Amino acid sequence: MPKLTPDEKQPGMTSLEPIEWSQGAIRLLDQTRLPWEEVFLELRTPQEVVQAIREMRVRGAPAIGVTAAYGMALAAGSLGKGGRASLLVSLRAASREMAAARPTAVNLRWAVERMMRAAEKVAPDGDMGASLLAEAQLVHRETLESDLRMAALGALLIQPGSTVLTHCNTGALATGGYGTALGVIRRAWEEGRVKGVVATETRPWLQGARLTTWELTRLGIPFTLIVDSAAGYLMSRGSVQCAIVGADRIAANGDVANKIGTCSLAMLARENGIPFYVAAPFSTVDMSTASGEDIPIEERPSEEVTHIRGTPTALEGTPVRNFAFDVTPSRYIGAIITDRGVVRAPYEESLRRLVGSG
Repeated sequence: MPKLTPDEKQPGMTSLEPIEWSQGAIRLLDQTRLPWEEVFLELRTPQEVVQAIREMRVRGAPAIGVTAAYGMALAAGSLGKGGRASLLVSLRAASREMAAARPTAVNLRWAVERMMRAAEKVAPDGDMGASLLAEAQLVHRETLESDLRMAALGALLIQPGSTVLTHCNTGALATGGYGTALGVIRRAWEEGRVKGVVATETRPWLQGARLTTWELTRLGIPFTLIVDSAAGYLMSRGSVQCAIVGADRIAANGDVANKIGTCSLAMLARENGIPFYVAAPFSTVDMSTASGEDIPIEERPSEEVTHIRGTPTALEGTPVRNFAFDVTPSRYIGAIITDRGVVRAPYEESLRRLVGSG
């Protein structure tokens, strides 16, 4: 990805780059190894990219989109110099496999569809691999620029002196850039608006405990880690002034699919009179999905709930429903922060106005 020059960087930016293109491979920080080890994977085939997405070695909707875009570039580069028609057929097959890796995050589908449109524009005598690599690098840079716009807009919603609660991980690890919800918190901290962060552990993958605390430590932002079920108690005691989360898909009516537990937090925030915000790039908005009822919700293996790092925590054979996401109805959301602007209810109207602004 083209790097930002010093005068383009925002105050306080660190050099964390969890996704890079290097010497014909995707260099990917393995998020399943954090915070104990900082291990980078080198993915050289589209099949390795699909596996990394499925195994949550990369996670976070924008980061999955960036990784999938590079995966499509790898697919194009591996196809050789065959005829344009046959190349496109092979790329479409690769795109279907890539898009199916995780069904809820719309950025994944958005990224592979964008890469296919770019492939279809390559001239018959053009270099498909080079063209798709350039497009993937553009997707990556645009993701960072989108993060920075969201951070600036969202920070204005946080009142000075706030303790902000966040769920899952929505920082640079989740986007390959600066962060969505955590990016907003980061910018608000730099502006002196945030005095601290409450991070939920985020069962069962513990993205908050493992990843958000790791990022906040690197950034020097004070935080407290809590179990997911403690959020309501803290809110009721006046210990939280604002809650902000990311999103994996936003329906046309403003319903939001995000990490499991988000809906409960939104309801608790409403009960306690606390603003609840969602921060996500506009690419996360799926105007073809009418409401949250139409969003497919991924269910993951039961072992993620019955074991922690391979150690059993429940009896063998215990029945499990392991939903990776839930849907928060738009009525619980105070505002949706996008890179195109901040929108409020009625969301179907306000989101539609943003469609033509990109």
